[in-house]
Order: sequence, then C-alpha cells, then structure tokens
Amino acid sequence: MTTSPTAATGLTIVPLTPDRLADLATLFDQGGDPKWCWCAWYRVPNRNWSNATPADNRALLAELATGAPAPGLVAYRDDQVVGWVSLGPRADFERLARSTILAPVDDVPVWSIVCFVVGRRERGQGIGRALLDSAIEHARANGATTLEAYPVDTGGGRLPSANIYKGTLSMFERAGFRVVALRQATASTAPRPIVRLEL
Repeated sequence: MTTSPTAATGLTIVPLTPDRLADLATLFDQGGDPKWCWCAWYRVPNRNWSNATPADNRALLAELATGAPAPGLVAYRDDQVVGWVSLGPRADFERLARSTILAPVDDVPVWSIVCFVVGRRERGQGIGRALLDSAIEHARANGATTLEAYPVDTGGGRLPSANIYKGTLSMFERAGFRVVALRQATASTAPRPIVRLEL
C-alpha cells in the first residue's frame, strides 16, 4: 500500500517491513518515549516491561515487521521518515487485554490503533491525519471490519505531544469515528474515550 493523502501532500505511507526499520529508527531516535519504547508498550505485559531495554523493544518490533499484517505504517517525505502509526488486531496488544480502563467494550472483533509518532519539525502539518486515513485503508485491506482507538480528549486546548501519542478525539471524530464508551480510572480523573469506525 502506498498513499499520498491530501491532508499532508508529498507523503508516501507504507507498511513497516524489515528493510524500513533503520529508516524508522531515524524518527524514533529524535528522542522522547519512542527512543526507548519502540512502540512495544501495548504489546508487552507489565511483568516483562520493567526488564525490557530499548534494544529488546526494537528487536520485538523488528520481529513483528517480518510477519503479516505489518505492525504499523511509516510515513515518508522526500525519503525521510516523518511519521508512524501502530495498529493491528486488538489481540496483538497484551496490555489492552489487561487494562481496566481499556477493557473490551463487547465481543466484536476489532483492530486497534494505539500510537502515533510525528517528527518534531513536521508537527502541525496534517501528518497524523494522513496516517489515520492510511491506517483505516490498511485495516480494511487486511480484513478488519471495525477499527477502535483510545484517543485523548483535549477539550479544544493544546497538550504536550507526549500526552497525545494516542491521537486526539477531534482527529478521530473528523475521520468518522464515534465514541462508544467513556471510562474513568477514578472519579477525579478525566474520562477516557474509546472510539470506533465500522469499515
């Protein structure tokens, strides 16, 4: 799959394959959580996470990239990686299965979108939305019938990028997703939306 979404012109968005892992490293090495997480957080249970190293996490993503479906999509502009989205069947994400807040809404088989990374210099250019559009296409092409995500409701304000790696509620709603559940860890914490799109 190769796309050039209108939301962010000049992009090529393709599935992660082993030969693209070094390219993806140039994005993750910009710092922050991706540098050590390598998008393994939702795929590794708590008991293993405390012992994992960045090298372990990269090796996990490298292994997943050899199979199908791909564990995510990579956005290129002028041969430089500028974005990433992680998605796949919900069953692939062990942490979701163990989460109280993000527990299954029902028995419908879903694919989950769990993470976005956009390069520091490319933020605010529509790359996240372009990745979301391509994620919808990728999930549909791989047989998914329902796509689910766990975005942050910013309430119309701005939050640090580290807080919105799951995407924003407004971005998902503009793409046609609807809220199917609101969950709270405690009465004093903000509700966490779960959104879905029927494919």
